[in-house]
Amino acid sequence: MRSKLQQAGLVLTGLCAGVLISLNFPAQADKAALEPLPVPEIRALASVFNAIKQSYVEPVEDKTLITDAISGMVTGLDPHSAYLDVEAFKDLQESTQGEFGGLGIEVGMEDGFVKVISPIEDTPAYRAGVQAGDLIVKLDDTPVKGMTLGEAVKQMRGKPGTNIVLTIAREGEDKPVIITIVRDVIRVQSVKSKAPEDGYGYVRITQFQESTARDLTTHLGRLYENGPLKGLVLDLRNDPGGLLHGAVGVSATFLPKDVVVVSTDGRVEDAKREFTASPDDYLRGGNDFLRDLPAGVKDVPMVVLVNGGSASASEIVAGALQDHKRAKVLGTQTFGKGSVQTILPLSETTAIKLTTARYYTPNGRSIQATGIVPDIVVEDPNERGVGRRVREADLVGHLINDKDPDAEKLPVAKELPATEDAAKEGASGEAKADEEKPFKRIEPASAEDFQFQQALKLLKGEPIVQNTVKE
Repeated sequence: MRSKLQQAGLVLTGLCAGVLISLNFPAQADKAALEPLPVPEIRALASVFNAIKQSYVEPVEDKTLITDAISGMVTGLDPHSAYLDVEAFKDLQESTQGEFGGLGIEVGMEDGFVKVISPIEDTPAYRAGVQAGDLIVKLDDTPVKGMTLGEAVKQMRGKPGTNIVLTIAREGEDKPVIITIVRDVIRVQSVKSKAPEDGYGYVRITQFQESTARDLTTHLGRLYENGPLKGLVLDLRNDPGGLLHGAVGVSATFLPKDVVVVSTDGRVEDAKREFTASPDDYLRGGNDFLRDLPAGVKDVPMVVLVNGGSASASEIVAGALQDHKRAKVLGTQTFGKGSVQTILPLSETTAIKLTTARYYTPNGRSIQATGIVPDIVVEDPNERGVGRRVREADLVGHLINDKDPDAEKLPVAKELPATEDAAKEGASGEAKADEEKPFKRIEPASAEDFQFQQALKLLKGEPIVQNTVKE
């Protein structure tokens, strides 16, 4: 028994050392990262490993145990760090190229359930009525409680054309919401544009991908075909983020050359740097697409639309344009994801997504757990649950805002039902006397899009309505 335990301890000690080597941490890393491995804890891990191998009711492969141990180690750090197995690593690579299979929702984990950060526009989940802040408690007949986020995501993916039933606990609903969604290949059109009125342009970014900044210049070129613009609305609502260099490229489109767009700071030297509006920081090969920008793009009056579904790269862009006073930010407080995740390969097919830094706006503001506060707060009367969206500060284990010790005291989203039992309790309760207005999906930049219409009025110099929705 003792011999087997020692062997297991040697295997696991070698595994931990191998992981540290494969990550290739720089020599300048914090001293604590270079200290010897904690022998008592490694022995405890070996004891658990051996106990499972010897006594668990069914045999478990060594690979499964070690993979689960790595996954638990990483996912326990914060809501955004994760172990990427072969399938998850492939899915991540595909999603940054703008095409992948699934439902089309950006999700996180909270109290053992899947929380919807934002449905991605023009996807099956978006069309079926999934909303930001929804708490998914069942996938088909399988309770989500007890699943890892990776397991839940894997179950939501599947062959295009197949159905999945989501059971959702939603704030303001008396009973669980049941939504059937047909899986499809998700092809995200990153940039959309139109001219809502003569002399005014509208550009919407749904997700920051490899080609987003380059595509943006193409759309701007089309908007300027009929002459200079009097004003431009950049819509980042419900954009869950994406690639950092895409955010830098979009910001550089509207900012003077070489100004700071965003800075990052972490424990290792590689995590301490500034990203500027320069080709070195937004190009990934090829010619500088910003050379072809129409005249006037750099100084056209702008309004940036944001809401609680605007996260990560969206917040970088909004923060940069706000700090440089290049645009007015209008809408509601953003999600508050101000951390950088780095993909660190463990092999050719697996990796870990590890939080390695916080990012800061040009004025040094940390967005983490706070988000971007708009210059002009305008809530959307058509959106059920305004002010109750799940935000970064709601997620268990989130990083604190290191620049603002009072950030946690800011108003955040109200809690959704924490368990499936809570959802059932809601289902058995009496109907509310004052029912909320039914949810209605509004076409962005339409006559019914209240926030957009206020942005357009702001550009025209007309009085706007700062609508406030009562709780």
